Amino acid sequence: MADLTIGALARAGGVGVETIRYYQRRGLLPEPARPAGPGLGGGVRRYGSGDVRRLRFIRSAQTAGFTLEEIGELLTLDASNERARAQDLARARILALDARIAELTEAREALARLADACASGGAGPCPIISAFQP
Repeated sequence: MADLTIGALARAGGVGVETIRYYQRRGLLPEPARPAGPGLGGGVRRYGSGDVRRLRFIRSAQTAGFTLEEIGELLTLDASNERARAQDLARARILALDARIAELTEAREALARLADACASGGAGPCPIISAFQP
């Protein structure tokens, strides 16, 4: 059932039309052929529910931190049922997320210490401002 225009596909996936085109150029989304001849949709490409699912997968994978290259690989792996490599990619993403969480936690704690020092009302420049000056 291919009845969605590119605009409807974009709305269904929560992205803009240019994002759809970008994913197509990157090979992440197929670009349907234009129908030929009169009475066949006026040459407008049509998308189906599989395209919506694929688009939503791409967006979800991006939210999880996967790069577009990794997403492309995951899509290829899905077609070949290569679970071991998909698992490796997921574990690598988990390690990267853990590292980022540790970095953000450290930054949060440092900023909390600066905010507390600022709130103490001591004389001189604000510790927050001073900490970010070269």
